[in-house]
Order: sequence, then C-alpha cells, then structure tokens
Amino acid sequence: MIGVMADRVIAACDGASKGNPGPAGWAWVIADGGETPVRWEAGALGTATNNVAELTALERLLAATDPGERLEVRMDSQYAMKAVTTWLPGWKRNGWKTSAGKPVANQELVTRIDALLEGRAVEFRYVPAHQVGGDRLNDFADRAASQAAVVQEPAGTDYGSPEPPASPDTVAGPSKRKPKSASARSKTASTRTLNAKFPGRCVCGRPYAAGDPIAKNPKGWGHPECRTGAGAAE
Repeated sequence: MIGVMADRVIAACDGASKGNPGPAGWAWVIADGGETPVRWEAGALGTATNNVAELTALERLLAATDPGERLEVRMDSQYAMKAVTTWLPGWKRNGWKTSAGKPVANQELVTRIDALLEGRAVEFRYVPAHQVGGDRLNDFADRAASQAAVVQEPAGTDYGSPEPPASPDTVAGPSKRKPKSASARSKTASTRTLNAKFPGRCVCGRPYAAGDPIAKNPKGWGHPECRTGAGAAE
C-alpha cells in the first residue's frame, strides 16, 4: 500500500527560507513500504521566515493525509516539532502566551496544526538535516522545499514534476569512496560554507550580503563564525 510501512504511513516535511526572512517554500513527501518517495507536493510562500515555512510544510502534510491512518512524520526542525508537541499544551493553558508572557509566534499556523492533530495518531521523529547517508525522505523534502523557495512555483506528483534537484548544501550523488565515520561527517557538516545567494540576517543580529560566505546555524544560515550560536527557543 502506498505510503504505508508496517502499520503506519511514513512521511517527511520541510521548509526553506532563502534569507530568513526571504523567498520561502514548503514541501512534504510520502513513501512506500521500502521508503521510496511515491507522492509529494511543494509550494511557494513568497517572503517568509524559516519557521513559517517549516510549520506550513507540516500543516500541508497533515491536511493531505488520511486522519484515520497512523502517521510517522520525519522533520529536521526542532522548533516546529517542539512547537506542536512540547510547547503547545502550555501555550494553550496560558492563553496563547509563552512562559515569558509573550504572544506565541506563528499562532495562526500552530492553531491550525493543533486542529489537524486532534484525534489523530501521529508520531514525530527528528532527523538531522544535510547528513551524508542521512534520511532519504528528509533529504527529498528539503530539496523540494528549497526548489520551491527559489523558483516560487508549485511542484509535485500531481503536477507531473520530476524529482527535485539537489540543494546547494546537499552532497551531490553517491561516493565510491569509503563511507566517512560519524565524527568525520560531523566535522564536514560543521565546516561547510557557501556563498549567499540572497542578503539576510545572521542569528547574531548582523546582516550579510549576497555573495558573502555563510554556514548553517541552529536557527538558519549566518556568519561562519556564528555557526555554534544557540538554537531556536520557546
């Protein structure tokens, strides 16, 4: 059965923002029993933050799947996952305020996701992004979301679209060399830098220009020296 592995549907979703905020897109993918992508969809969001893109991807996935089936959702966004699992109950008790008394960011999206989760059996699974030999469904969703962010056009199975191309920060193609150790993979991921396609703002608060070297930080892209900055928090 399409999308079913054992007794559940296996899926992944991801969002992308080229500048955070900047041109953004979302994507989800569903796999067959062998975890081969068989159905997917991606869409554009115009200018939006990475967190909005991540939450939108989850909302669209939940809306596109049968609420009567068990669902496993693989995500690389700690923020989106914690927002709808760990933090959501407290936000609702506090009248949609954070523990610091501030209004919950992206409340409209979180509220819609909360309604879509009502009465459903959904298991969230965190998977690290951009890992050599990492989760293939997360990689697919990442590539589709990145493409949607860049071209700002919808894509997917219903559109007859081909598999999305590799993202600039995704390792291209299998290697014939001996697989790297976990420590080597970690070192490679932590040292990879790219030239920014769009101007943006780093987690440190300082901007960077198109063409400047940037690296993946816990909250998105930014200055290479800020790559160890703190991740998104409640």
